[in-house]
Amino acid sequence: MWEAMPTKRNIATLKGDGVTFIGPMAGEMAEKGEAGVGRMAEALQIAEAVEHLLDDAPKPLKGKTAIVTSGPTHEPIDPVRYIANRSSGQQGHAIAAALAKLGAEVTLVSGPVTIPDPAGVTTIHVERAEEMRDAVLGNLPSDIAVFVAAVADWRVVSSSEQKIKKQPGDAPPALQLTENPDILKTVGHHEKRPRLVIGFAAETQNVEDNGRAKLQRKGADMIVANDVSPETGIMGGARNQVKIISSKGVDAWPDMSKTEVAERLAALIAERLT
Repeated sequence: MWEAMPTKRNIATLKGDGVTFIGPMAGEMAEKGEAGVGRMAEALQIAEAVEHLLDDAPKPLKGKTAIVTSGPTHEPIDPVRYIANRSSGQQGHAIAAALAKLGAEVTLVSGPVTIPDPAGVTTIHVERAEEMRDAVLGNLPSDIAVFVAAVADWRVVSSSEQKIKKQPGDAPPALQLTENPDILKTVGHHEKRPRLVIGFAAETQNVEDNGRAKLQRKGADMIVANDVSPETGIMGGARNQVKIISSKGVDAWPDMSKTEVAERLAALIAERLT
């Protein structure tokens, strides 16, 4: 129902009249075996959305649009196996929520995660890097784009339609890989480039040097770089320690929760756009 063109036209009309939507969410429906977009928001999500609507704090990003990517991508090898990065989506989801709290109209493009969609945000669920790219480009133009997702760099050239079986004595199957689309670079050099493009750089060594190189190569305005070595606990954890790299230099932020990082980054974005 939610994908039907009459429904989409009615939603656009209602939004134009100032009506706020909570959901729909994606997932399993009331009917057994049915899944997709149309699931009612959970009670806590509705409560958070109402709290957001009643919040009378300043909204410096009101009237601005933002795209945020979050989570990993899953690149299928066969129906049960895939290539992925270690990402919980916590930082990306927190950034989407923080931008919405400052008044932005936010579209979150999320890979497969186990955390709920943030309130006050339109969430598009994807699996593969190509799907994430298409969803991002389909939401241009936008004022802000923040690329937090840990997109898999490679995918299998041809994934198997059936589970690849292990046979005694056989060598492991050879996987032919090809490079996935570079979403940050594509948008950083796009004819509909947002006013502010921010990328993330998850590194295990030479954090600043790699972040500076990425800033130039991708056409970004800022790179949020962090050390995700296993001992830091950042991947999948609740805290983060980042460095903001731009043409102005490097600003090292202290260790803080991912929510605090998101709120501070959203405030910096508002400062840059106003």
